Amino acid sequence: PSIIDVSREVAALPGIEGVNITVKEIDVETVTLTMTIEGSDIDYGSVEKKLEELGCIVHSIDQAVAGKKIVEQEEVEQGE
Repeated sequence: PSIIDVSREVAALPGIEGVNITVKEIDVETVTLTMTIEGSDIDYGSVEKKLEELGCIVHSIDQAVAGKKIVEQEEVEQGE
């Protein structure tokens, strides 16, 4: 399926308010995507199941934010 179809299918899941998919790399056999999902009650299991149904594989989750307050990541300088 196209990234438009994937984004619509994922966005239709309960608790999801928005989905952003960006193509990062196209290979002979694979397409590497970055997906950002926002919502007030996201069920990761449902998202992963839907992606698998669509032929996608989740390789990593690089960031997760949860709680009543959004905590922004800050850059920390390493000492020498």
